[in-house]
Amino acid sequence: MGPLMSQAQEEGISQRKQEKILAKKEREEKKQKIKQDKENREHHLNLQDKATRKRMKKHGKRADRHGSGAHRDGFLSRMFRRKR
Repeated sequence: MGPLMSQAQEEGISQRKQEKILAKKEREEKKQKIKQDKENREHHLNLQDKATRKRMKKHGKRADRHGSGAHRDGFLSRMFRRKR
């Protein structure tokens, strides 16, 4: 009699199932981090007075409109730039 052969599936969970579990865990961690960031932001806003909240909202909207790329130089710095 020879040694008994065992199947890979009998050894534990399959690699595909492990990948699914890992992907689900990563999604849940990402979702939890987003939720925590939102709660922290709301808490920070609640600590500010009304005028500060209003100013933060105004500046945030302005930043969203202009994007996060490089900004254009100011009028005076463009006007009085040194010519080469």
